[in-house]
Amino acid sequence: MTAPAGPVRRAAAWGVHAFTASSAAAGILAVLAAERGAARTALAWMAYSLAVDSIDGTLARAVEVKRVLPMVDGTRLDDIVDYFTYVIVPALFLLQLDLLPAGIAVPVALCPVLASAIGFSRADAKTPDHFFTGFPSYWNIVAFYLWALGWSRVANAAVVVAFSIAVFVPIRYVYPSRTTALRPLTVALGIVWGAAVLAVLARPGLPSGVVLASLGFPVYYVLLSFALHASREPG
Repeated sequence: MTAPAGPVRRAAAWGVHAFTASSAAAGILAVLAAERGAARTALAWMAYSLAVDSIDGTLARAVEVKRVLPMVDGTRLDDIVDYFTYVIVPALFLLQLDLLPAGIAVPVALCPVLASAIGFSRADAKTPDHFFTGFPSYWNIVAFYLWALGWSRVANAAVVVAFSIAVFVPIRYVYPSRTTALRPLTVALGIVWGAAVLAVLARPGLPSGVVLASLGFPVYYVLLSFALHASREPG
């Protein structure tokens, strides 16, 4: 029989859950910033949520939250927070920052909201060998690039609709912190990419080439996902 967790371990487990939940608060702050037209502030709060999501799972496993606090479902908490911060908040950002065509902005913004609601609910949304099934609703990253690249509203709408469809295409995408293939390289490139994104948000005068160069990691991520998907054993 497993011995009950001590107060320090329980406090640490509650701390991890609070850390995960803090992303939801950051999402509210991102929405408020977007309503004021403060795009960089809104994106900075979205970046905070992305950073939390990148490390909270590792922390949860380290302190064994499932054993220490069995009454709290950390996976459910993570999914609730992720749907809000990765889907709802970016959709509102696209609307508030006027990045979609007038007249169809709301229907287009609702495409990821509806598609990802189903995507998050799939039984195979995360596979046992640590892949995501279908485009993994990285709408915060999509929103960043649609804002930073300065494309036309029509082009932005086409991108949003295309990725919404991709949610339903059963391609396996890399789970950056858990997929074993090339994980050290993926994590290292992800850290460099995160630094580049923060630099873009912090320094308005940076050359546009920095934004274009930062696209290297998303391109690497997609190509690696496609390659691993194509090479997997059939069935």
